[in-house]
Amino acid sequence: MTCWAVIPVKASLESKSRLAGALDANTRRVLVRAMLTRVVDAASQASNISQVCLLGPSRHGLPEDLPLLDEPGGGLNAAVQSALAQVSGQRVDRIVIVAADLPTVTASDLELLAAAPAGEITIAPDRHETGTNAISLPLPAAAGFSFAFGPDSFALHRAEAERLGLPVETIHSHGLARDIDEPTDLPDAAALLKQAG
Repeated sequence: MTCWAVIPVKASLESKSRLAGALDANTRRVLVRAMLTRVVDAASQASNISQVCLLGPSRHGLPEDLPLLDEPGGGLNAAVQSALAQVSGQRVDRIVIVAADLPTVTASDLELLAAAPAGEITIAPDRHETGTNAISLPLPAAAGFSFAFGPDSFALHRAEAERLGLPVETIHSHGLARDIDEPTDLPDAAALLKQAG
């Protein structure tokens, strides 16, 4: 089985504006880069992921041999829809879309997503079980999947799996659930902030 991991990245590392009250712009930029590096490293070390790609306008200083998928603009959902189409055209059995802001994610977390049974969609929700931090899609069965990242994406993605007639499972793990959006989330990034400082 061939599995690719795709990590969407924003145009600028100066993101995470909701953290502005807790971290200055430079610290936010350092944190975003450290989290992206952590996710790329975890995906690269996962034994059952054969290719790791970034999705966006830039590698943000990561190695040039890290593939960068074209991103059409129009927001995250349009970008991952484009990535799904690009990867579906390859000889790939499964695609894992994983958020770039998971400071404690491990290779084992991503191996769980990549090891989903044939024909099954697997979703890793955020800590609130409202958002989607990672989703694993079987190909070609889920080539027509329509993404709905944003509010209530966990429920919307489950409904989309049902629309396609595919079984869906949920993965609960600390590393996949703990994304960084609000200042109250920052304790999960303490180790990365300490290394960066």
